[in-house]
Amino acid sequence: MSIVIGPTTRIAVLTGAGISAESGISTFRDAGGLWEKHRFEDVASPEAWKADPALVWRFYSERRVQAASCAPNAAHKALAKLEAKMGERLFLVTQNVDALHEASGSREVLHMHGELFKSRCENDACGSKPFLDIATYFKATELPKCSTCGSTVRPHIVWFGEEPFEMHRIKRAVQASDIFITIGSSGSVYPAAGLVGEMTYRKQNGEKVRSVYVGPEAPQNSAEFDEILLGKAGDVLPTLFEIRE
Repeated sequence: MSIVIGPTTRIAVLTGAGISAESGISTFRDAGGLWEKHRFEDVASPEAWKADPALVWRFYSERRVQAASCAPNAAHKALAKLEAKMGERLFLVTQNVDALHEASGSREVLHMHGELFKSRCENDACGSKPFLDIATYFKATELPKCSTCGSTVRPHIVWFGEEPFEMHRIKRAVQASDIFITIGSSGSVYPAAGLVGEMTYRKQNGEKVRSVYVGPEAPQNSAEFDEILLGKAGDVLPTLFEIRE
């Protein structure tokens, strides 16, 4: 099977933990929902940050160390190659906080759940922007402070209970696409899992659109997709797309 891409075809791609897992990055589910006997909600939520920010820093420090040792796989590279051919007609959004898409050559990636190698001021009223930040994760002996307002700096991550970034833009991109592809997402985390519903709604209104899932196992929202392609993304994606300009 192949996905034929014409000169005007627009594609929206959502990637989840599965694509990064193929590069060796641990997922929450792999760890059984625990980290050092802590639930992930206890180290990845606003409540956790308020209760023990040092513990949260250590958790993300370890995630950074682990992510920094991983390299992009064939699936990441296939998407970067597709972007090089399609340009702005490809919209790539990821639930993943690692930088493997960028490391593979993708230039436009929207991280709806934040970015592991960035930090930001915890004071939303500060106005300072998220910044690339590696040293404080690896060497932190005390909590870093914002150089603008003096508040504590936090990981640039969307925690449990927080709203993902740029949801309006993401929904509009899916609504404007001819093909929506989800790769390696469990279909259980919302609002990401609900994006395929945009395509379902459009089909019900007579639009000729298509939704495809790629992953080693069917997602929880599999009934929403037109096609389910079971297999590792690194095996499926390199030969999935056929460009016809």
